[in-house]
Amino acid sequence: MDIKYELDKLLKLVEKPARYIGREMGEIVKDKETVDCRFCFAFPDTYEIGMSYMGLQILYYVVNKEENLSCERIFAPGLDMEELMRARNIPLFTLETKTPIAEMDMIGFTLQYEMSFTNILNMLDLGGIPLLASERSDDMPLICAGGPCACNPEPLADFIDFFMIGDGEELLPEMIKRWGEFKKTGGSKEDFLKSTCGITGIYVPKFYEPVYNEDGTVKEIKKLYSDAPDTVKRCIIDDIDHAFFPKEILVPLIETVHDRAVVETMRGCTRGCRFCQAGMIYRPIRERSAETAEDIALSQLAYSGNDELSLLSLSTSDYSEFKPLILRLIDKCREENFSISLPSLRLDNFSFTVLEELQEGRRSGLTFAPEAGTQRLRDVINKNITEDDIYGAVRKALELGWSSVKLYFMMGLPTETYEDLDGIAEISKNIRELFFEVTGGKGAGRFKVTASVANFVPKPHTPFQWEPQDSPESFNKKHLYLRGKMKIKGVTFNYHDTLTSSYEALFARGDRKTGKALFAAFKHGCKFDGWTEHFDPKKWQEALKEADIDISFYTERRRSELEIFPWDVIDMGVSKEFLLREKKRAEQALTTPDCRYGCVGCGISKLTDCPFGGVLANE
Repeated sequence: MDIKYELDKLLKLVEKPARYIGREMGEIVKDKETVDCRFCFAFPDTYEIGMSYMGLQILYYVVNKEENLSCERIFAPGLDMEELMRARNIPLFTLETKTPIAEMDMIGFTLQYEMSFTNILNMLDLGGIPLLASERSDDMPLICAGGPCACNPEPLADFIDFFMIGDGEELLPEMIKRWGEFKKTGGSKEDFLKSTCGITGIYVPKFYEPVYNEDGTVKEIKKLYSDAPDTVKRCIIDDIDHAFFPKEILVPLIETVHDRAVVETMRGCTRGCRFCQAGMIYRPIRERSAETAEDIALSQLAYSGNDELSLLSLSTSDYSEFKPLILRLIDKCREENFSISLPSLRLDNFSFTVLEELQEGRRSGLTFAPEAGTQRLRDVINKNITEDDIYGAVRKALELGWSSVKLYFMMGLPTETYEDLDGIAEISKNIRELFFEVTGGKGAGRFKVTASVANFVPKPHTPFQWEPQDSPESFNKKHLYLRGKMKIKGVTFNYHDTLTSSYEALFARGDRKTGKALFAAFKHGCKFDGWTEHFDPKKWQEALKEADIDISFYTERRRSELEIFPWDVIDMGVSKEFLLREKKRAEQALTTPDCRYGCVGCGISKLTDCPFGGVLANE
């Protein structure tokens, strides 16, 4: 089949045809005869979402800069395109060369969020590739996966040949290169996986077998191959200042979710919020120098023609060279006429000065994330901000002329009471009243407060991994209660869908048995489950019944402190002892300081150097 010819006939029949053609500025197309291994980067969502992911840009170029390797891309096609492809027997193909993915040597899925998992199965099926790893022959592509959700790989264990745990800039090209060389020997996939399972960061699920207790909990994780490691240690790049980061990037042909140049200023976080998985699994903190970050940023802007730059990190203001970097970029911003986006900004006096400089009189909305409505609950989750911090920042913003405030909270946090929910309404009301106090009511019609509430999902490798999630009934009851409390003039209240949060928790903390539910959901037609308009509760209920999965066992059950978790085979660097210690401090509403001010003994220094490792803060 000539896919290029067939594609020309389909493009005029689908929404956003540019999703499927490639040919962007920055695209790299290599002759398949000149490379040893062809890798396919797979993002299990649409082009507009996948092309906004900075990790794609990094890995695309880090692989393609190797002369004998190639990297091509695939995304989940829209429903209209998929229907036409299936009707005309057109397999899923790469953007660069329109190659059917079954002809690639290796396919790697990025696992950014649990509700994309059914798209992974759907994309394999669209490519004519058997879903179960056990059913794929040696002449089929090797299927791998990585990303934050790989810190619990078990729900996908039956479908993936190997997982890459941790930083991928060095690990991914190394594995592609090894597979290319190994294929020349004519060896089997089994032999290849055995030869690589000892590499730091490589988890091969077929070499492990969970054994269960009668109550369904994990009794032990038994090794089936003696040379496989007892636990798989996360791969960590110590020096990101000298790690590869693209100065030339793929420039999308259509508008994407985040249509801008991006530079990562630092990786990791020191704040220790107990609900935050990213803050735990990306430790230790590693920074790029201001000079390197500025060079990357300006090079990307010049190459791409983007008019917006984003500084990427988990906590922008904690970057030690934030002040000199942003001041230099502000000068360039004025000269070159581009804007700067600063997510995760701590709103102190310097940050307001920066925002004043950047916006030059244009006051867009400010975002605050108190996360909880009372100081007690903020202490439980170790948010380490006070009401004085919140109201002081809002007052400063109002004095400077900002006319809208967005507030982000979580519902269902451990130890939460209805008094904590009342606190969400109280903060919203107080900010509204603060506006009148500061401005005398001038411009009241334009001032808006938006409070958004997400449902808490306890995640692996966090202090709350032992905690239960609220039941859907409890979430719905709390939503209804808070909706009544939030009937405040000038305040808009938004909340997250309940059922998708339950399924997110199912696959975040699931064991290998939950893969059966995933397989059944795919067979029932589930896909794009992270999109409210596509999520179908009835299909998922049918899938759970077919797979004999009790979702409440995974979501609503409190774990014993001695329980073996399905993900205990993965060592992300933060010790279970530290997480348990933090859990107990949470139960007493005791905060733990930012580890910049003294080591808190999280255990990461056993895997790699930590700039803040050493004497414990409480010693």
